[in-house]
Amino acid sequence: MQHNDYILTLSCPDRTGIVFRVSGLLFELGCNILDSQQFGDDETGRFFLRVHFDLPADASPDALRARLDEMAAEYGMELQLHDARRKERLLIMVSKQGHCLNDLLFRVHSGQLHAEVAAIVSNHNDYASLAASYGIPFHHLPVTADTKAEQEQQVLALVDRYEIDLVVLARYMQILSADMCRALNGRAINIHHSFLPSFKGARPYHQAHARGVKIIGATAHFVTSDLDEGPIIDQDIERVDHTMTAQDLTQVGSDIESLVLSRAVRSHVEHRILLNRNKTVVFR
Repeated sequence: MQHNDYILTLSCPDRTGIVFRVSGLLFELGCNILDSQQFGDDETGRFFLRVHFDLPADASPDALRARLDEMAAEYGMELQLHDARRKERLLIMVSKQGHCLNDLLFRVHSGQLHAEVAAIVSNHNDYASLAASYGIPFHHLPVTADTKAEQEQQVLALVDRYEIDLVVLARYMQILSADMCRALNGRAINIHHSFLPSFKGARPYHQAHARGVKIIGATAHFVTSDLDEGPIIDQDIERVDHTMTAQDLTQVGSDIESLVLSRAVRSHVEHRILLNRNKTVVFR
């Protein structure tokens, strides 16, 4: 069966009658609700809703949007309507570690991720052949301290050229400038390791091994100008022990990073993430 389905996401000040108002509007237009999830945050006083619904074939999406805009004005809603059939367009950025890139390419190619990788950008040339094997444009954009501003403008030009919905930093080992972070606000996701204690700089898994860590983790988050402190989307951990080498820890870490990043990207392309101040609401 062909579906004419849409996903509505919204947040607004919490008050009574919001779900009734939304479901009533959809009922009036002959829509069939396929899935609905909601959350009210007592701390922030905001309400969050995601509704996946089927729009009748003879109904006008423009009329639906007009009615939703009226409701949004009435309730002070931040509201978005997405065509669920459309694949989100991704630009993946990578440096020399390709495990996350390879994982995302396979998941998209096999249909596990409802998305399209429109282009790959790297400051190294290592994965040009991998991109070519998937038929994806590869852009080698080297960067130094002196060329950083120019290189970032090239990246943003590609974002516009390919009509990118989401930039994925798949172990892209460059710190984005504040201007770049603002330009990609809410549409760039990063992945990084998570340790207690934290190990920064080169070879973090070797540092972790030297300190005898017992847990390895990874965090996917939105990119902000506060380095690695953007709103968290997904996390996971794996226990390790004294018998494991630094190489063993690196392999475990690579697997967790790939899994956590793919889950975060899935949540984004399925429109399951809503910002709640410096946190996120992620519907399952």
